[in-house]
Amino acid sequence: MRRRAVKALIALFPLLLALPVHADWQLDPGQSRVQASITQLNGETPQTHHHQVRDLQGDISSDGTLRLPLKLSQTDVLERFSELPPWIGLLANTTLVTLEAQMPPERLDGLDIGESLVETLTFSVQSDMVNQQESVPLRFTREGLNEIRVTHAEPMAMDGRALMANTTVRTVMSLLGYQEIDEHVPVTLNALLVNR
Repeated sequence: MRRRAVKALIALFPLLLALPVHADWQLDPGQSRVQASITQLNGETPQTHHHQVRDLQGDISSDGTLRLPLKLSQTDVLERFSELPPWIGLLANTTLVTLEAQMPPERLDGLDIGESLVETLTFSVQSDMVNQQESVPLRFTREGLNEIRVTHAEPMAMDGRALMANTTVRTVMSLLGYQEIDEHVPVTLNALLVNR
């Protein structure tokens, strides 16, 4: 009986080696952020302000789905006010939008240390009022055995008109004094994926 069990295990061993190994890639919140430069047009002269979304959290599932929920509390918006209406506190930890894209984890797993690849991900932006898609070329660079740096591969920008079309985003922008913004909102990304 014991001999049969050993033979069965020996027969399974090559099959186990043949199965692909996928890393459990997750964003490191402490080292993952996006900065946006918003140009305000509703003044005497256009003024550009810089805002951050930090503590990015998300992961790549085994089927290659990258999910990135964004909350108001991750932005620097709340720090700009001394007093806020009570309803803002309720909104702070609510997910405003979720970004989703497909990124095969085996592409990341195959990178050697110091090696990069550029992958154009099509992000779907999902919220109550907006459901749109945007293609973003990203550079993935393996910095260590369990670390991959993610940056944009070419200049990135959001559509200011689409931002202002979202009721929640428009409300937050109004609180910041933005009534009209430039349609071109440059964005920089610096994030770290870790294999936990």
